[in-house]
Amino acid sequence: MRRARMTKAAALLLAGSLVLAACASDEEPSGGSAGGGGTGADEELKIGLAYDAIGRGDRSFNDSAFAGAEAAVKEFGGEYREVTPNEDGSDRAELLAQLAEEGYNPVIAVGFAYDETIAEVAADFPDTTFAQVDGANALPDGTSKGDNVTGLLFAAEEGSFLAGAAAALKSESGSIGFIGGQDVQLIQTFQAGYEAGARAVNPNIQILAEYLSPAGDFSGFNDPARAQLLAEGMYTAGADIVFQVAGGSGTGVFQAAAAAGKRAIGVDSDQYNTVDDPALQAVIMTSMLKRVDNAVLAFVGDYVDGTVEGGSDNLYDLESDGVGLATSGGFIEDIQADIDALRQQIIDGEIEVPTTP
Repeated sequence: MRRARMTKAAALLLAGSLVLAACASDEEPSGGSAGGGGTGADEELKIGLAYDAIGRGDRSFNDSAFAGAEAAVKEFGGEYREVTPNEDGSDRAELLAQLAEEGYNPVIAVGFAYDETIAEVAADFPDTTFAQVDGANALPDGTSKGDNVTGLLFAAEEGSFLAGAAAALKSESGSIGFIGGQDVQLIQTFQAGYEAGARAVNPNIQILAEYLSPAGDFSGFNDPARAQLLAEGMYTAGADIVFQVAGGSGTGVFQAAAAAGKRAIGVDSDQYNTVDDPALQAVIMTSMLKRVDNAVLAFVGDYVDGTVEGGSDNLYDLESDGVGLATSGGFIEDIQADIDALRQQIIDGEIEVPTTP
């Protein structure tokens, strides 16, 4: 596994030159384009982007991937095309194949739900370069998804550790919550880091944890009403801060926090800057940033440079600014020194963050 390094363009994204709130507009089914830069190749860069459930407009995971693709086109020229799976996700393989057939290269699949399909499609299109956000190159049985597939992975447990520490430091009740979209290993990684960070600050803290849907059921990432009910229950039970890792369902957690006069923690994007309602913005204490935008931009940069290492994974962690905590709103300014110290201890290897609850 290769630890990813941040490109110059990715650093500009990290500095906030690209506002993810703009990603909430309707996706362009025929793709967008921008000039400039060039790819240094005989053919124009054509990025294929296959979204996870819901597609662009989730104000979180998918929007961040879109931001990376849009930034790549601005940086290198060319165009992008976006596709979104149907409600049950049964057309994921068809969408990937469609992008490859239409000459899009690289093709980037967003989300772990593409695990099986990307391996099948990559075998059918050996001359197309694929990447999968949140999907390792190796399948569960240890076999490779293909030499033309790169996994874009994130040390979500490290960023979530900081989110848990922040929650414990700011909690007045000694009780906090976690709501995951789907009960699968990837989301459990967030929970594990969050709980470890909270207990590192307060060993006696109470942590409530719930999942919106079981493994295999992706509805939990698009059910804000259920997320609101679960969060309401946590706030009623005494939790004063809830961390949501639930994609499009996260809005329900923010609504519950606003109604209860409590706090919430966003995920993936800086959700303080992606919500429209000032009442919801006011309750988002911080967000655990998973810089999908940086990862997509860096991968496309590698593709343009001809340096993609297929058949392997790129890891984005605290050290590479692939994960972290948002500071918008100034709500964690008073504990920033504590967060920075914990961050450095993780980078230095003094703290080993678990990946299972």
